[in-house]
Amino acid sequence: MKTLVSKSLSLLVLVVAISCGPKAKKEETTEPAVVEEMNKAPMYNIEDPQSILAAIEHASGGWNDLWNKKNVSYDLDYRVPANNVADVSTEYYFFENEASLAKYSEHKVNFMQDKEGEVTQYFDGANTKVMVNGKISEDEQLNAVSNFLRRTNYYWFAMAYKLNDKGSTVSYEGQESYNDIDYDILKLSHVATVTGKDQNDFYRVYANPQTKMIDRLFFSLPFLGVEEPVIAANFEYENIDGQMISTTRSFFIPTEEGYAEAPSIYETMTNIKFNNDFTPASLISQF
Repeated sequence: MKTLVSKSLSLLVLVVAISCGPKAKKEETTEPAVVEEMNKAPMYNIEDPQSILAAIEHASGGWNDLWNKKNVSYDLDYRVPANNVADVSTEYYFFENEASLAKYSEHKVNFMQDKEGEVTQYFDGANTKVMVNGKISEDEQLNAVSNFLRRTNYYWFAMAYKLNDKGSTVSYEGQESYNDIDYDILKLSHVATVTGKDQNDFYRVYANPQTKMIDRLFFSLPFLGVEEPVIAANFEYENIDGQMISTTRSFFIPTEEGYAEAPSIYETMTNIKFNNDFTPASLISQF
């Protein structure tokens, strides 16, 4: 906890920019018998915590359903309520290879806080390019932060499926009450040989046994010395074309006094559209 408090300002900026999981990408399953089996509601069994992750995937809409939607675009507002500064972007993701593009009209939190102008980030599934006011960026720090954001924004969008990626390790930790709901708690991390990361995040996932959704989780940031999952995130969902999307996320960073009632970071997603007519080629052509 002391480490977390001492680094709270850095965490406020990087809490979402650093927290991400494995590099492994989910693939579409097309074999009819397998697809039929996946479309069935899986059993939710606390003696088999992997089944809980499968139930969460199913309740969220299903990976195959998301894959078949091909891509998504939406507007993202990532805001620090304490001083009302924000990163505001329009995001574009492709589910097949996790490529993404974002156009930032406002950037007051994670990068270029004191400069104006439009920033465009493009991740092709392997590498990230950045453009500032129409010119390719050679700023190493901006490029590195942009690379984190491209990978991580996608991870948080697809978290219901990414938590159950190859290499995930999960155990059942009993029940805990929060807001008058008895949640099943899962402890989750990832195998380093799969993620390719020296340090992997840990999660305490609050699975709602009634809705089979993740309403809340805690995560660590070992990259910044926070070894325990003490940063809290609460989720609120909307059904968008059959997918349960966490359109509101509230992040809470503890201090010496504990957790404040107001979130440290408040993130909202609006104007969500699937199966758009843009392509990777049409997006990269902007560079």
